[in-house]
Amino acid sequence: MNFAPRYLGRGSWLARRDPRILILVVVCFVTTAVQVWDLRLMAVLFAIAFVYYRSARIPFRAVRFQWTFAVFFVSLVVVSNLVFASGRVQRLPPDAVQHVYGYLPVFGTPISAESVIFAITQWTRFIAMIAVGLPLAFALDPEVLGVTFARLGVPYRFAFAIDLTWRFVPSFLADFRNTVDAQRVRGLELSGGRVRGPIAKLRRQIPVLVPTVVNAIAGAEDTIDAMDLRAFGTGNRTWFRELRFDRTDRLVLGGFVALLIASTVAAWTAGTALLWVPSFLIPGG
Repeated sequence: MNFAPRYLGRGSWLARRDPRILILVVVCFVTTAVQVWDLRLMAVLFAIAFVYYRSARIPFRAVRFQWTFAVFFVSLVVVSNLVFASGRVQRLPPDAVQHVYGYLPVFGTPISAESVIFAITQWTRFIAMIAVGLPLAFALDPEVLGVTFARLGVPYRFAFAIDLTWRFVPSFLADFRNTVDAQRVRGLELSGGRVRGPIAKLRRQIPVLVPTVVNAIAGAEDTIDAMDLRAFGTGNRTWFRELRFDRTDRLVLGGFVALLIASTVAAWTAGTALLWVPSFLIPGG
């Protein structure tokens, strides 16, 4: 049974765009964001990211776990960097002096206005990137994944491999769940009991792993045979779906390309590649 990834953004404004837009926007936005260390400009990018994300109309309840994990993981990384960086702050202007508030107990890490803004800027950047990237997973029609990469210049063999992989992983997980349910019906206990140690627990999973892997291999062989019968790999292939940019697609792509160019120019000329610290955070400022 084939289980396609969840297409949560079906029918949304973003889902009606050419699927290449979703990939190119991520590339442009990430390249833009990594150049910006001015929190004022990063706030603008943050707002743009969530306007873009909202256009996908992805129900929050369907991605609550993904957002919870993303916010927790990003916060953990930022706080860990703040604690263990020993007070070092990157992207400071030349000859800048840190304005220290105090020192963390135990670790002795200085907490300054610059380190706080650095952490906030990092957190804002990562969350904005995630907001732009999530529609790529949930608002891109799985049926056009292969042709999307092919039209972006990826060789058709690799594009087709990406398409098959995107379909295989959910199917493999579904087969695993079905096998677990079938083995439990037969009385197999996969958890609990007196079994201790990783080796013993792994042995208990063998009745589930073996049939799941065998089914996956058998399914892969069937796919290979079907592709061989259709002479796959003997020449260039065409795709059933034709992709064309419309006027809205060109405007969206042009807007993000312009944003990339503007951020690059600003990083070289206006100092947005350096950390900006608001004066109200500076003691006595």
